[in-house]
Amino acid sequence: MMVAWLLIAVTSYLLGSIPFGYILVRIFRGEDVRQSGSGNIGATNVARRSPALGVLTLILDAAKGAGAVVLSYIIADHLDAGPPTYQQLAWGALLATVGHMFPVWLKFRGGKGVATGLGSFALIAPKAALAAVCIFIVVVLVFRYVSLGSIIAVATFPVLVWVIHQFGVPPAGVWMIATASLLIIAKHRQNIRRLLAGTENRFGAKRT
Repeated sequence: MMVAWLLIAVTSYLLGSIPFGYILVRIFRGEDVRQSGSGNIGATNVARRSPALGVLTLILDAAKGAGAVVLSYIIADHLDAGPPTYQQLAWGALLATVGHMFPVWLKFRGGKGVATGLGSFALIAPKAALAAVCIFIVVVLVFRYVSLGSIIAVATFPVLVWVIHQFGVPPAGVWMIATASLLIIAKHRQNIRRLLAGTENRFGAKRT
Protein backbone atom coordinates (compact mmCIF):
# COMPACT_ATOMS: atom_id res chain seq x y z
CA MET A 1 0.00 0.00 0.00
CA MET A 2 1.25 3.46 -0.89
CA VAL A 3 -0.09 4.73 2.44
CA ALA A 4 2.46 2.58 4.26
CA TRP A 5 5.33 3.90 2.10
CA LEU A 6 4.22 7.49 2.64
CA LEU A 7 3.83 7.07 6.39
CA ILE A 8 7.23 5.40 6.61
CA ALA A 9 8.76 8.32 4.72
CA VAL A 10 7.20 10.97 6.96
CA THR A 11 7.89 9.28 10.30
CA SER A 12 11.43 8.27 9.36
CA TYR A 13 12.29 11.75 8.09
CA LEU A 14 10.91 13.45 11.20
CA LEU A 15 12.69 11.05 13.54
CA GLY A 16 15.95 11.41 11.63
CA SER A 17 15.66 15.19 11.65
CA ILE A 18 15.85 15.45 15.47
CA PRO A 19 19.14 17.42 15.87
CA PHE A 20 20.49 15.75 18.99
CA GLY A 21 23.95 17.35 18.69
CA TYR A 22 22.47 20.83 18.48
CA ILE A 23 20.05 20.15 21.36
CA LEU A 24 22.67 18.67 23.71
CA VAL A 25 25.19 21.48 23.23
CA ARG A 26 22.44 24.08 23.62
CA ILE A 27 21.18 22.50 26.86
CA PHE A 28 24.45 21.63 28.58
CA ARG A 29 26.76 24.37 27.30
CA GLY A 30 24.36 27.11 26.27
CA GLU A 31 26.04 27.33 22.87
CA ASP A 32 25.10 26.87 19.24
CA VAL A 33 27.35 24.08 17.95
CA ARG A 34 26.88 25.42 14.42
CA GLN A 35 28.92 28.48 15.38
CA SER A 36 32.05 26.50 16.22
CA GLY A 37 34.45 24.10 14.52
CA SER A 38 33.09 22.79 11.24
CA GLY A 39 29.62 24.16 11.97
CA ASN A 40 28.24 20.63 11.79
CA ILE A 41 25.68 19.23 14.25
CA GLY A 42 27.18 15.73 14.19
CA ALA A 43 29.14 13.88 16.85
CA THR A 44 32.61 14.83 15.60
CA ASN A 45 31.99 18.57 15.85
CA VAL A 46 30.06 18.23 19.11
CA ALA A 47 33.03 16.33 20.58
CA ARG A 48 35.21 19.38 19.98
CA ARG A 49 33.05 21.23 22.51
CA SER A 50 32.58 18.25 24.83
CA PRO A 51 33.86 14.69 24.29
CA ALA A 52 31.10 13.29 26.50
CA LEU A 53 28.40 15.08 24.53
CA GLY A 54 30.06 13.91 21.33
CA VAL A 55 29.75 10.28 22.40
CA LEU A 56 26.14 10.82 23.48
CA THR A 57 25.36 12.49 20.15
CA LEU A 58 26.87 9.54 18.30
CA ILE A 59 24.73 7.09 20.26
CA LEU A 60 21.52 9.09 19.86
CA ASP A 61 22.05 9.74 16.15
CA ALA A 62 22.62 6.02 15.56
CA ALA A 63 19.63 5.17 17.77
CA LYS A 64 17.25 7.40 15.82
CA GLY A 65 18.35 5.66 12.61
CA ALA A 66 17.68 2.26 14.15
CA GLY A 67 14.40 3.54 15.56
CA ALA A 68 13.28 4.63 12.10
CA VAL A 69 13.81 1.12 10.76
CA VAL A 70 11.87 -0.39 13.68
CA LEU A 71 9.01 2.05 13.09
CA SER A 72 9.08 1.24 9.38
CA TYR A 73 8.67 -2.43 10.21
CA ILE A 74 5.75 -1.72 12.56
CA ILE A 75 4.01 0.57 10.06
CA ALA A 76 4.40 -1.87 7.17
CA ASP A 77 3.33 -4.79 9.35
CA HIS A 78 0.10 -3.04 10.33
CA LEU A 79 -0.85 -1.44 7.03
CA ASP A 80 0.28 -3.88 4.36
CA ALA A 81 -1.34 -7.22 3.61
CA GLY A 82 1.95 -9.11 3.54
CA PRO A 83 5.01 -9.04 5.79
CA PRO A 84 7.28 -5.95 5.74
CA THR A 85 9.81 -6.00 2.91
CA TYR A 86 13.48 -5.06 2.96
CA GLN A 87 12.71 -2.33 0.47
CA GLN A 88 10.37 -0.72 3.01
CA LEU A 89 12.99 -0.97 5.76
CA ALA A 90 15.67 0.46 3.47
CA TRP A 91 13.24 3.24 2.53
CA GLY A 92 12.85 4.14 6.20
CA ALA A 93 16.62 4.04 6.70
CA LEU A 94 17.19 6.30 3.70
CA LEU A 95 14.61 8.87 4.86
CA ALA A 96 16.01 8.89 8.39
CA THR A 97 19.45 9.65 6.96
CA VAL A 98 18.00 12.39 4.76
CA GLY A 99 16.22 13.81 7.79
CA HIS A 100 19.49 14.07 9.70
CA MET A 101 21.21 15.78 6.78
CA PHE A 102 18.34 18.14 6.01
CA PRO A 103 16.34 18.70 9.22
CA VAL A 104 13.28 20.87 8.86
CA TRP A 105 13.88 22.27 12.37
CA LEU A 106 17.24 23.82 11.40
CA LYS A 107 16.29 25.19 7.98
CA PHE A 108 17.52 21.97 6.33
CA ARG A 109 21.11 22.47 7.49
CA GLY A 110 22.06 19.30 9.32
CA GLY A 111 24.81 16.75 9.74
CA LYS A 112 26.58 14.37 7.39
CA GLY A 113 24.51 11.31 8.20
CA VAL A 114 27.23 8.76 9.04
CA ALA A 115 25.98 7.76 12.51
CA THR A 116 22.30 7.83 11.51
CA GLY A 117 23.00 5.82 8.38
CA LEU A 118 25.04 3.30 10.35
CA GLY A 119 22.36 2.90 13.00
CA SER A 120 19.61 2.39 10.45
CA PHE A 121 21.32 0.15 7.91
CA ALA A 122 23.01 -1.93 10.61
CA LEU A 123 19.61 -3.45 11.35
CA ILE A 124 19.11 -4.36 7.70
CA ALA A 125 22.61 -5.69 6.95
CA PRO A 126 24.54 -6.04 10.24
CA LYS A 127 27.42 -8.08 8.78
CA ALA A 128 28.05 -5.51 6.06
CA ALA A 129 27.79 -2.71 8.63
CA LEU A 130 30.32 -4.44 10.89
CA ALA A 131 32.69 -4.86 7.95
CA ALA A 132 32.30 -1.15 7.11
CA VAL A 133 33.07 -0.19 10.71
CA CYS A 134 36.21 -2.31 10.58
CA ILE A 135 37.26 -0.56 7.37
CA PHE A 136 36.64 2.81 9.03
CA ILE A 137 38.80 1.89 12.02
CA VAL A 138 41.67 0.60 9.87
CA VAL A 139 41.67 3.70 7.63
CA VAL A 140 41.61 6.07 10.63
CA LEU A 141 44.41 4.17 12.39
CA VAL A 142 46.58 4.12 9.26
CA PHE A 143 45.93 7.61 7.86
CA ARG A 144 44.53 9.40 10.96
CA TYR A 145 41.74 11.08 9.02
CA VAL A 146 38.25 10.50 10.44
CA SER A 147 36.66 11.97 7.33
CA LEU A 148 38.65 9.67 5.03
CA GLY A 149 37.64 6.68 7.11
CA SER A 150 34.01 7.71 6.95
CA ILE A 151 34.08 8.31 3.18
CA ILE A 152 35.76 4.99 2.36
CA ALA A 153 33.54 3.01 4.76
CA VAL A 154 30.38 4.61 3.38
CA ALA A 155 31.51 4.12 -0.24
CA THR A 156 32.22 0.43 0.28
CA PHE A 157 29.08 -0.31 2.30
CA PRO A 158 26.67 -0.85 -0.67
CA VAL A 159 29.27 -3.13 -2.28
CA LEU A 160 29.59 -5.09 0.97
CA VAL A 161 25.81 -5.45 1.17
CA TRP A 162 25.72 -6.75 -2.40
CA VAL A 163 28.69 -9.13 -1.96
CA ILE A 164 27.60 -10.54 1.40
CA HIS A 165 23.99 -10.65 0.16
CA GLN A 166 22.80 -10.84 3.73
CA PHE A 167 19.16 -11.85 4.16
CA GLY A 168 18.79 -11.63 0.39
CA VAL A 169 18.50 -7.82 0.29
CA PRO A 170 16.92 -7.18 -3.15
CA PRO A 171 18.41 -4.83 -5.77
CA ALA A 172 15.90 -2.07 -4.91
CA GLY A 173 17.06 -2.15 -1.30
CA VAL A 174 20.71 -2.01 -2.36
CA TRP A 175 19.95 1.00 -4.58
CA MET A 176 18.38 2.81 -1.61
CA ILE A 177 21.48 2.02 0.46
CA ALA A 178 23.68 3.27 -2.39
CA THR A 179 21.63 6.48 -2.61
CA ALA A 180 22.14 7.13 1.09
CA SER A 181 25.87 6.47 0.69
CA LEU A 182 26.13 8.94 -2.19
CA LEU A 183 24.31 11.61 -0.19
CA ILE A 184 26.63 11.08 2.79
CA ILE A 185 29.71 11.31 0.57
CA ALA A 186 28.32 14.48 -1.03
CA LYS A 187 27.96 15.95 2.46
CA HIS A 188 31.71 15.38 2.89
CA ARG A 189 32.62 17.49 -0.14
CA GLN A 190 34.44 20.10 1.97
CA ASN A 191 36.42 17.32 3.68
CA ILE A 192 37.28 15.87 0.28
CA ARG A 193 38.58 19.25 -0.88
CA ARG A 194 40.72 19.57 2.26
CA LEU A 195 42.02 16.02 1.89
CA LEU A 196 43.08 16.74 -1.69
CA ALA A 197 44.69 20.01 -0.60
CA GLY A 198 46.43 18.36 2.37
CA THR A 199 44.77 20.71 4.88
CA GLU A 200 42.38 18.27 6.55
CA ASN A 201 42.91 17.92 10.30
CA ARG A 202 44.29 14.58 11.40
CA PHE A 203 42.74 12.59 14.23
CA GLY A 204 44.33 13.51 17.55
CA ALA A 205 46.03 16.63 16.17
CA LYS A 206 45.29 20.05 17.62
CA ARG A 207 43.17 22.27 15.41
CA THR A 208 44.92 25.40 14.20
